[in-house]
Amino acid sequence: MNMYVSNLSFKISENDLQNLFAEYGTVNSAKIITDRETGQSRGFGFVEMSADNEAVNAMKALNNLEVQGRQISVSEAREKPQRPSRNY
Repeated sequence: MNMYVSNLSFKISENDLQNLFAEYGTVNSAKIITDRETGQSRGFGFVEMSADNEAVNAMKALNNLEVQGRQISVSEAREKPQRPSRNY
């Protein structure tokens, strides 16, 4: 199950994020989204866990938890909507 994690500290690393969720099960991936030009964190990311029940437990436990001075929000990730192709 993929989860969307928002309101992350700009100093948190992908390794920190993975370790946070690993307390609740097997983490397949943890990705912090960064600005293309500056490389700075945009304050949100995605975590994928192998088992849905572990992901649900992680969401319940970590949603609204204060991590590195910020109250994070954790929810199930939604599929990115298809953007119409641009015909110039």
